[in-house]
Amino acid sequence: MATQAKPSTDTNHGTIGHKWAMVIDLDRCTGCQACVIACQSENNVRFNEESAFHEGRVMQWIRVERYWEHVPTGKQVRDDRLAEFPNVKARFIPILCQHCDNAPCEPVCPVFATYHNNEGLNVQVYNRCVGTRYCGNNCPYHARSFNYWEPVWPESLQNQLNPDVTVRTRGVMEKCSFCIQRIRRATRGGGEVEDGAFDPACVQSCPTGAMTFGNINNDKSRVAELAKSERHFRVMEGLGTSPSVIYLKKVDGTHA
Repeated sequence: MATQAKPSTDTNHGTIGHKWAMVIDLDRCTGCQACVIACQSENNVRFNEESAFHEGRVMQWIRVERYWEHVPTGKQVRDDRLAEFPNVKARFIPILCQHCDNAPCEPVCPVFATYHNNEGLNVQVYNRCVGTRYCGNNCPYHARSFNYWEPVWPESLQNQLNPDVTVRTRGVMEKCSFCIQRIRRATRGGGEVEDGAFDPACVQSCPTGAMTFGNINNDKSRVAELAKSERHFRVMEGLGTSPSVIYLKKVDGTHA
C-alpha cells in the first residue's frame, strides 16, 4: 500500500523565476460560470451536446461545483424553495487543474505526455498523448477530460477559433493550462513579468474579481499576498499534492 505524502508548505518547489499560481475567493464567486465560457472560447474547447452530459463525457476544462453547507441553528435561510431544508445554503467552488507540484497524474503516464515544467505548470503534450487515461484516473480532482470526438464547429463559429491554441484531435487528454499561450506571450522577452500584466481567460472574464493569477514567487504580487490570508486553503491538501490553486473561504457570518 502506498504511503500518504506529507503536505508541503513550500511555495517555491525548485521553480526558476516564475511560479504561476491562482487564488480563488469563494466569498466573491457567484457561480455565474462566466469563467467556463471564457475558457471554452479561449482554448478551443469542444462544445458538448446534451448526450455528452448524460454519458459523463464533458469536455469543460473548468467547472463550477455546487454543494450544500449546513447553516447553524438560528441563521435560517430565507428562501421558500428551501422550506424543507431551512438550515442549508448553496455554495459554489470553481474546479480546474490544480497544477500540483506533486501531481499524481505525472508518474503514471507511460509516454511522459504530462510533466511539470520549471514555472510550476503541469503541462500536457498533445502530440505525445496516446489516450491511456491513466492520468485522468489518477487525478483526485477529476480535472482532466478525454476527447471522445473529433472537434466540429458550425461554419459560423470557425472564425472564432484561437489560432494560438492547438485544435486537438480525438483520443487525447485535455486540461487547463493556465492559458499557457498567454504566459508564453508575456514571457517571450525574458526577465520578470510585471504583476497583472496579463491574466488567463477565466480570470479576465470573472465579473466579481473572484480569481487572481500571478507569480507566487514574487512576494509583492497580489496572488502571493492573498495566499497568506487567514482564509486560505487548498482542496484535499492532505493528499500531499501541493496544488498551485489556492482558495479563500467564504465568509457570511453564519460561522460566528
